[in-house]
Amino acid sequence: MPKVDHVQRPTKKSEYLLCFASVGGQRGWRDLAATIRGPLADSWDFLTRTPTERTPTNYPLKGEELGTITRAGKSYVRWQHKPTAQGDARIWFFVEGQTVFLEQVHAKHPNQTK
Repeated sequence: MPKVDHVQRPTKKSEYLLCFASVGGQRGWRDLAATIRGPLADSWDFLTRTPTERTPTNYPLKGEELGTITRAGKSYVRWQHKPTAQGDARIWFFVEGQTVFLEQVHAKHPNQTK
């Protein structure tokens, strides 16, 4: 069978676009896709629809060091999303306009928030 291109899921105008803000974020996402594919698909849905909704598994990080990220001279609120309520995986992201930037994706609970 010839090589085929993957069809990416289109987003609605009301949805957010997901982008990687770092190579580490991209690697982490790939690692999570290999280990928790179903919950990661649910995370995709949540992050493209309601990334700044506060829930027990999605909230802004606290503190001066973790709660804010600066990119290109502009500061953003850094959010944390847990793909599973009981697991250790974490997705750190920030939002600019209609784009969610996946900054860090951790397969294990990051030491900074323990």
